[in-house]
Amino acid sequence: MIISGEELKDFLGAKHASPHDRLGMHPVSGNGKITGVVVRAYLRDVHTCAVVDLTTGKKYDMSKLDESGFFEKFFRGRGEIFPYEFSIKSFGGAVATVRDPYSFLPTLSQFDCHLIGKGKHRQISKKLGANFCEMNGVAGVSFAVWAPHAKRVSVVGDFNGWDGRYHPMRMLGPSGIWELFIPGVRNLSKYKYELTNANGALLLKSDPCGGYFEAPPHNASIIFDTSGHRWRDGQWMEMRAKTNWHRSRMAIYEVHLDSWMRVPEENDRPLTYLELAKKLTAYVKKMGFTHVEFMPVTEYPFIGSWGYQVTGFFAPTHRYGTPTDFMELVDTLHESGIGVIIDWVPAHFPRDTFALSEFDGTRLYEHEDRRLGCHEEWGTLVFNYGRHEVRNFLIGSVINWFEKFHVDGIRVDAVASMLYLDFSRKDGDWIPNRYGGKENIEALEFLREMNDVIHEMFPGAITIAEESTSFSGVTRSTEHCGLGFDFKWNMGWMHDTLNYFSKDPIHRKHHQNQLTFAMLYQYSENFISAISHDEVVYGKRSMLHKMPGATIAEKARHLMSLYSYMWMWPGKKTLFMGCEFGQSDEWQHRKSLDWHLLQYQDHSSIQKLLLDLNEIHGRYDFLAKFDVDWRGFEWISCDDGDNSVIAFLRKDDVGNAIAVVCNFTPIERVNYRIGVPKDGFWKEIFNGDCERYGGMNRGNFGGKHAENIPFHWRPYSLNLYLPPASVLCLTPAASG
Repeated sequence: MIISGEELKDFLGAKHASPHDRLGMHPVSGNGKITGVVVRAYLRDVHTCAVVDLTTGKKYDMSKLDESGFFEKFFRGRGEIFPYEFSIKSFGGAVATVRDPYSFLPTLSQFDCHLIGKGKHRQISKKLGANFCEMNGVAGVSFAVWAPHAKRVSVVGDFNGWDGRYHPMRMLGPSGIWELFIPGVRNLSKYKYELTNANGALLLKSDPCGGYFEAPPHNASIIFDTSGHRWRDGQWMEMRAKTNWHRSRMAIYEVHLDSWMRVPEENDRPLTYLELAKKLTAYVKKMGFTHVEFMPVTEYPFIGSWGYQVTGFFAPTHRYGTPTDFMELVDTLHESGIGVIIDWVPAHFPRDTFALSEFDGTRLYEHEDRRLGCHEEWGTLVFNYGRHEVRNFLIGSVINWFEKFHVDGIRVDAVASMLYLDFSRKDGDWIPNRYGGKENIEALEFLREMNDVIHEMFPGAITIAEESTSFSGVTRSTEHCGLGFDFKWNMGWMHDTLNYFSKDPIHRKHHQNQLTFAMLYQYSENFISAISHDEVVYGKRSMLHKMPGATIAEKARHLMSLYSYMWMWPGKKTLFMGCEFGQSDEWQHRKSLDWHLLQYQDHSSIQKLLLDLNEIHGRYDFLAKFDVDWRGFEWISCDDGDNSVIAFLRKDDVGNAIAVVCNFTPIERVNYRIGVPKDGFWKEIFNGDCERYGGMNRGNFGGKHAENIPFHWRPYSLNLYLPPASVLCLTPAASG
């Protein structure tokens, strides 16, 4: 026996941190010269094992030093290592040949480790995690994980009986990365990492860079080969790369996959990715939305978190199918000309012990100081954005979604919580930055780098910030000291607008400023007018029941006037699922939308109105082109609070225009005059009182001729009939 008894004891006790120094083939020296070559293997459920010399084909029986499967063979007098494999015989008598994991060089280069340590590796998902590859013509899986403070790390899985003694990993120099190539591991094998921390305690962790996961409570990572999917979206991707989304139409349909539609005949289960590919795509295309935005599809353990407490930053959730099923969903949407945006959550992560929390026994991904590393309000942990490897992990995650899954955009959740060190913290419970301020400088640097990387690597990709404060420059370029996002949700507009529309119309005249104030900052950022899931849950009531009125019909009228105003207001649009047909109940994450409501006119009318508003935006493309350009908007009248009427122009720089006139009371306005910039016939292209929307077809008989009567500081004017609780849109006949 060449290995010492003490070394063997340490190895069998899973206390050895450098398995490649003992396992595999090594020269043996004595008296200053090589005396032979030794081969060692630790193999599970093996009765006998022999070394096969691949240069000669000869077999050499190995000595079994321990019944758990430790074998050794010493080739006395042999001076050089040689290619080999093992011929093994199981206790049942089956014979097989296997390659030795400890005979291969590392799958990560020193340069890979250097880039990860600097936070600059752009292909981290292909280096860390579990990746199919070939080494010296041998197929297998490369495992790699960052755990710098672990004393030992092993791959455990259903291929080795979840026994940490069988596949211990090696650390690659000072990088903190542990690596092992295991030949012959099959697709769909489950695995985790078994770590020994500084105190000798065992930790069992899912793979931070895992691409597929088992359902709770086990949460194992699953090896999954996505190479079989053949993308069909080349035309879409080519178009996307050439598109300036600031000047293109964006009407985004926000979707929670678990509750959009269910199958009541099958225990009310949610639709799969493949079922959604057919049904959701057809619906979104019919409704005229340009994009879907999925609430987080990154893997998460607790359904009640809606996906916002992520444990698998590189993996589509297992709940609706496999990663290739998710690819099929994206592909199908792209084939129909529909973009895919995902909610992505770098602001925090949960404390689940199987995931990132104290990953190697230390606060590795989170800050050491709880005043920086905890969101007490949410019970979650905050990433340490100042650590290079953590930034690389997060940016690698987002690259993975764009590159591997072909998503078109991300909406970054809870950006405000990242920007401010005192976010939701009491005085004395936070630490100022190095300049004494409350801005999180490291998070700002991370967000700028993230946006720069995305825009450099993926032309036409979209980044959206959910940022609820007045932080300056969220959508300004990083070159000009901004954060570099393409768009920002207009939270101020949303709060003011919903507050206004929730009031009884008789009181709205006292709150006209809630509609007009938004224009003071409308062009300070590139805004998306968003009504999201957050507005229809937790006692906030559905959009329909936010509206005043004694009957559903009255509420529907006000909701349609809100949507009409929203769609004609500048900025891109986002609307949460169910809102487009006036879902009556608040959203419930474990229950399907109430699709049966569409049999009733009030609900189907709302849906038709949204469809037509999307069609108008498609027909008059200057609306989108000037969504974030101040030249595309002009007030006609903003001060008629007594009548609760506002009027404005949406226009371009070559004379096209649409006059939008909003009457937000259930009282008709007869002979209501507005000033317009052109004479001639103004065609009525939209009327919220149309019979199609449950109205009474009251309007202006298709349009009005402008009169040579100056009004509202303009040379011409229109004398209009304003239907109650409705919006009118008129355009010069030449524009229509």
